[in-house]
Amino acid sequence: MARAVLDAALAKRRSAQQAPRRRTGDGEGTGRRLRGYSGPGPDPRDPQLFGVMLERIMKQRGWQKPAAEAKVFGAWEKVVGPDVAKHSRPLKLDAGVLTVEAESTAWATQLRMLAGNLLKRIAAEVGHNVVTKLNIHGPAAPSWNKGPRRVQGRGPRDTYG
Repeated sequence: MARAVLDAALAKRRSAQQAPRRRTGDGEGTGRRLRGYSGPGPDPRDPQLFGVMLERIMKQRGWQKPAAEAKVFGAWEKVVGPDVAKHSRPLKLDAGVLTVEAESTAWATQLRMLAGNLLKRIAAEVGHNVVTKLNIHGPAAPSWNKGPRRVQGRGPRDTYG
């Protein structure tokens, strides 16, 4: 049985060596590089559009999700609209939770009420399941824990009750 398999493999090899190689036109499968000019039809040697090449590379390397997450930050005004973007900014995106800082507490309250609508707009622009939840907060309060004259204790109770 082993002898029959060996004879069949040798016969296949001899027939492949005797048959002239045909050029397929695309350069694939022969291991050789195409020479000469390309024909009137599409050819892999033809110049490609940059966007098409970039999309192919992103797909091959699995960069679609990081690119979608970056689009949330890069195109914030386009994603949420100019009015909302003027009064808020995205801070971080971690495991589908987008942290947004509003310019005032009033705007933070408004954005919390618009959270469902904002999630729909973000999903339509960027893609589904990129942002699953919004964490909206107001501006950061000043910290009294820094400075050259810091006194240990509970703080100035006489002015802040």
